[in-house]
Parts: sequence; structure tokens; C-alpha cells
Amino acid sequence: MEQLTPQEEQLMLYVWQFGKGFVKDYREMYPDPKPPYTTVATIIKKLEAKGYLSSKLYGNTYEYRPKIKSEKYKSQRVSGIVNNYFQNSYKEMVSFFAKEEKLSEQDLKEIIEMIKHR
Repeated sequence: MEQLTPQEEQLMLYVWQFGKGFVKDYREMYPDPKPPYTTVATIIKKLEAKGYLSSKLYGNTYEYRPKIKSEKYKSQRVSGIVNNYFQNSYKEMVSFFAKEEKLSEQDLKEIIEMIKHR
């Protein structure tokens, strides 16, 4: 799966949230000031070329839909972060967040309970 730029990733978040739609639909999801229609259309074409979106022509406009599920993208993205920054160790990642006080003791207890009951 090809890496996304921050702009592409932001648009994919909108696509996953909205579902199938048209360029105008996704453009409306951006906060003001919204990017130009042509900018959104260009990013969509790049996402389609990278295999993240598929399209269907209706008259003279395309409807787009995600080809990659958000869970698959998240999993691959997190795996890359763990591999690149935490020596491929999820334990190291959790330890890092605990030391940085991004995870509380209660958070860690809840994680342990989730692991026990999966």
C-alpha cells in the first residue's frame, strides 16, 4: 500500500467518514476556508491512481468510493510507526506513551482487561 501525503490522508478520512460520494460532497467536509474544487478533484485522482479509490461515471461526473478499508490503512500505518520508531515492539510503544504521561494507570488497566477478554 503506497504511503499517503498529509493532504491525501485527510481526504481519505473524509471519504471513509462520508462513504461513496462526489468531489463536491468531500469538499463540503473541509472546514472553512474550503480548498478549491479543482484541488480536491486533483487529490481524488491521485488517490484513485494509488488504488485507494474506485470511481463510476454518471453522465459527466464521477462517484467515488473507498477501495481500502480504514481499519486496514490504520493497521498498516501503526505497524510502520511501531517498526520505524519502536524497534518493531508494541511494548516499547506503550512504554513510551506511559513514560510521556499520554497513558494513565487507568488506561493501562483497561488495556490489560481488553487483552484478557479478547
